[in-house]
Amino acid sequence: MSTTSPPAIPHDASRAALRRSISNTLKGSAGNLVEWYDVYVYSVFAVYFESQFFSAADKNSTLYVWAIFAATFLMRPIGAWYFGRFADRYGRRLALTVSVTVMAACSFLIAITPTASQIGIWAAVILLFARLLQGFATGGEYGTSATYMSEAAIPGRRGFLSSFHYVTLVGGHVLAQLTLLAMLTFWDKPQISEWGWRIAFGIGGIAAIVVFWLRRTMDESLGEASIEAAKTGKAKASGSMYELFVHQWRPLLLCFLITAGGTVAFYTYSVNGPKMIQSAFAGDDVMTGTLINLGVLTFLMVLQPIGGWLSDIVGRKSLLVFFGIGGVLYTWYLITELPNQHDPLMAFLVLAIGFVILTGYTSINAVVKAELFPTHVRALGVGFGYAVANSLFGGTAPLLYQGALKTGHVTSFAIYVTAVIAVSLVVYVFFLKNKGPNWLDGTRTHP
Repeated sequence: MSTTSPPAIPHDASRAALRRSISNTLKGSAGNLVEWYDVYVYSVFAVYFESQFFSAADKNSTLYVWAIFAATFLMRPIGAWYFGRFADRYGRRLALTVSVTVMAACSFLIAITPTASQIGIWAAVILLFARLLQGFATGGEYGTSATYMSEAAIPGRRGFLSSFHYVTLVGGHVLAQLTLLAMLTFWDKPQISEWGWRIAFGIGGIAAIVVFWLRRTMDESLGEASIEAAKTGKAKASGSMYELFVHQWRPLLLCFLITAGGTVAFYTYSVNGPKMIQSAFAGDDVMTGTLINLGVLTFLMVLQPIGGWLSDIVGRKSLLVFFGIGGVLYTWYLITELPNQHDPLMAFLVLAIGFVILTGYTSINAVVKAELFPTHVRALGVGFGYAVANSLFGGTAPLLYQGALKTGHVTSFAIYVTAVIAVSLVVYVFFLKNKGPNWLDGTRTHP
């Protein structure tokens, strides 16, 4: 056996590869930003457009709004299956371009939908239809974009570069909050409720058109040989549910369990948390509540590259265990005490601490899942495993919290969230390795 070391990569070539990796990361993340803006503009403006789709006299209208939000997640596994299969067969770039087109069309549809006073129940039906389609597109967006950004990142910096997947995911929420802040600066609440929310949805549709062009210019991360094999029918295992469930069921189950605790924490902290602050500072303090939410979500966004960078040094498992332990210990306090914080600084700090804990999961979850699967089922495996857990535990969190508020069972909700995080913590501790062979590096040789 030869003992000669492999030739070193020239410095200029290494820098060129890094620049190209950063360029593709930015293009991929720009689309992610817009798609998640379209997702979060709903939750941010729900309190304003609620009366436009449901009768103001209906005491259950708030539950209906959040039920539609939860129903959206039912479509995510279907979207993950469709776009994951598509991406594993015909390329990540094309799948991402199609998904952002669907998101844009649905945002425009919501923006022009007549009100309940004009067309009755059909207003809610159209809203539900558009949101279901957006859930379908989002199901494909997560898995495919997480796969693309992980594949586009160079070894040694995958944690840092792939963390921008959640920078832009949280950034979508920040942009939605910023849009609301801008509107509150110039218009009052009745004006936003009457027509301002339509502008917010329209912005998402217009931005998606720009992203459509950007995504057409980014490099394809799936090899040409794999795409050609799929086109000619030779790669039957690519994007195959049979392949996923029969030969890759272990990483699929692991992906699901890794996601469960992370997604319930993410939606509890980043959707319910800002809603708690919004309610605590309702009335004359609505601007204060909006500013707090904008600031703390921006803080969460900035934390993501730091978490990704740390994972490249100390390993992915260390951050996940940090999240799991922190989530188990802190969730109860956040859920029960944040609604009682009427001092702006304390409200910011309570949620900010939760976001520091959450970053242990969010900053690296894309690359952790991508490392589990071989190339030919990576987009499908990442997307489907995430989408099922997300539908069961993530999308239902806002609805369950609203139900807990109405029935006086908030403590039961806190116990539920803590228990789900605890299950994932067990997985992080006993079934993950900090560093080692993985499919992204091409060092994994067995299923």
